[in-house]
Amino acid sequence: MFNYLRQWRRKRIIRRSRISEDAWKSVFAQLPILGHLSAAEKDRLRDLAVLFLNEKSFFGAHGLEVTEHMRLLIALQACLPILHLGLDWYAGWSTIIVYPAGFAPVREVEDEFGLVHTVREELIGEAWHDGPVILSWEDSGVAGAADAKNVVIHEFIHKLDMLNGAADGFPPMHANVDAETWSATFSAAFADFQEHPKPGLDDYGATDPAEFLAVLSEVFFENPVLLNGTYPEVYGALSRFFRQNPIQNPANPASDAGGAYSPNSRVS
Repeated sequence: MFNYLRQWRRKRIIRRSRISEDAWKSVFAQLPILGHLSAAEKDRLRDLAVLFLNEKSFFGAHGLEVTEHMRLLIALQACLPILHLGLDWYAGWSTIIVYPAGFAPVREVEDEFGLVHTVREELIGEAWHDGPVILSWEDSGVAGAADAKNVVIHEFIHKLDMLNGAADGFPPMHANVDAETWSATFSAAFADFQEHPKPGLDDYGATDPAEFLAVLSEVFFENPVLLNGTYPEVYGALSRFFRQNPIQNPANPASDAGGAYSPNSRVS
């Protein structure tokens, strides 16, 4: 009964959306990475974005006014990884903070000797466990250009990674995704990438396994041919996880737009 009522409520939210067709067309036109999607998938992505915008709150930092166009642009890219997973994979948090450009939080870091240092790190995006996603609009506004870089997707992949604890490059697995195969595939590719950086792949991915997953997920959606040519096993693993194949884009069974999060859910 609860699931039925939730689905009914979400369908009503979609039906009552006041976002105009012109607004959607404008944003879709700005995102070449969505060009491979079928008409049905684009409709599904739009519905997910409507629900996403209903559940998440946007706040501009340093006086930035977050317009409808900005919200739509971020929402569509944020929902692309969960296109065939469902909105509940983004449950448990509600805030997106958008800075005009990069930001530099000040933190205290303890070194191996137990000494605490104050550091300032320049960032263009950040995801907190059970907390907000923080984005630079200067970088988010040009994301989705099919250049293998996408700060929005990067940070939302961290959110998926954090569903089962700290971000470690090992998000919750579907029942038909073998955890040992995933671990072996990504461990081998990560070790190789640390020793042999690859053209077109951001070196930041060599930082740790969580960043490796986020960087390669950017490439999966932005330039899938590049990823498949560089690390075909990783491409296959991500294709099975996201239930998408951006290169061929075959008919892809999926849960409904409000599908419940379950690490053991199967493709229907």
